[in-house]
Amino acid sequence: MTTSRTSAAEPGWRQQITRVQWLVLFGTTMGWALDGFAGSLYALVLGPAMTDLLPNSGINVDAAHIGLYGGMTVALFLAGWATGGILFGVLADYFGRVRVLSIGILTYALFTALAAFADTWWQLGVLRFIAGLGSGVEAPVGAALVAEVWRNKYRARACGVMMSGYAGGFFIAALAYSMLSSQGWRFMLVLAVVPAFLVWFLRRYVPEPEEIKNVIATRKQRKDRGIARPEDQFVLRRLLSPPNLRATLICTALATGSLLAFWSVSTWYPQIIRNMAGAESLSTEIANHRVAISSMLFNAGGIIGYATWGFLADAIGRRKAFLVSFVVSGVSVAYLFPFEHSYTTYLIVIPIVGFGLFGALSGNFVYGPEMFSPSMRASGIALANSIGRYITAAGPLVAGVIATSWFGGNLGIATAVLASTGVIALVGLAFAPETKDAALPTDAVHPHTADTMPAPSVVKGTPA
Repeated sequence: MTTSRTSAAEPGWRQQITRVQWLVLFGTTMGWALDGFAGSLYALVLGPAMTDLLPNSGINVDAAHIGLYGGMTVALFLAGWATGGILFGVLADYFGRVRVLSIGILTYALFTALAAFADTWWQLGVLRFIAGLGSGVEAPVGAALVAEVWRNKYRARACGVMMSGYAGGFFIAALAYSMLSSQGWRFMLVLAVVPAFLVWFLRRYVPEPEEIKNVIATRKQRKDRGIARPEDQFVLRRLLSPPNLRATLICTALATGSLLAFWSVSTWYPQIIRNMAGAESLSTEIANHRVAISSMLFNAGGIIGYATWGFLADAIGRRKAFLVSFVVSGVSVAYLFPFEHSYTTYLIVIPIVGFGLFGALSGNFVYGPEMFSPSMRASGIALANSIGRYITAAGPLVAGVIATSWFGGNLGIATAVLASTGVIALVGLAFAPETKDAALPTDAVHPHTADTMPAPSVVKGTPA
């Protein structure tokens, strides 16, 4: 009887979710969306940008050189993203989430816009690397921030919704490109300065989580008193040592496989669409329109994949949700890219590809906060994904190279081959513990240890 009355009296989701939680979710979602907006703009204008810049570097403009040098600039961006993720992730664990998030947003917004003034492909590549440093901060620090503020049963769903902002940004970029591409690729990149205005909102309305504030204050008190604890070791050393190494390796494998597949596809499908239009002797305007439409559909599927992953993971568990994303993306990529298809077929299948690929990425940032304690949460998420990005950085470049040397310039086959390396994620999944219904790990569960990791078998109950 008591249980029934308690259940009946349980408040609804509107009462359980506070104003602060909504503000944090809005701020981090918008930050990630504007990050995706800036990143997608570059993917959309990659072909036209290389066409303009390669002659200034004394390089002939053809499909092979666009693939090679365009792939280099994307590789530099991903290398910057990986480096910035680790750097800002560590800073976020030592100095707080919101301040570091704001610095990262300003960095990627400013240097993406400055790329509009590049005269050569290598100048563009350098600016893309610096923009990547700032871009790397958004997902790991944002995911840690949301997880620490949404400490209720809606945590995974909130993290998934935050991640959907990235695909939303891709969608907005495609819409902007469809309307403004005639203004040229330089004008499009200048639009990337828009995310800088979000910093004002973050600094004014988004609070620092009490959990990380307590960790920082406690760490400082111990340092002032000359007290040394295992949890006070440099955070990267802790992440690469037992007992935390296992969690780091699992999350790294999941992230690496997901990222390899995602960037192989998202970098080159716009150029694949352009090549199809060129084969049909269609005008540049029609080719750009087709790229914009296919990009909007790819990211529409991605928005759904991102946003629903947390709901799916709460319903069937994290491991099964990952498996759904891997199967959907694997089957759809294997069907679409290695073979010749009509533009209509691309329009039908590309949203399914987006659903699977973006869903897997969402899973990494829903699952990651559940694997690391607060004193190393942002660093742990960032390290796992940054290692994945270092490995992934070669993907777009290799796709351009092997398309030329192995497959007679066929980017579709090259993209599918590179995307197949996403099987690495299945290795990580085989060892991943189920964290559904588990409370977030905490620091200092007893005086002699501070590092905890969810056990493969967890106790059911409402997350703390």
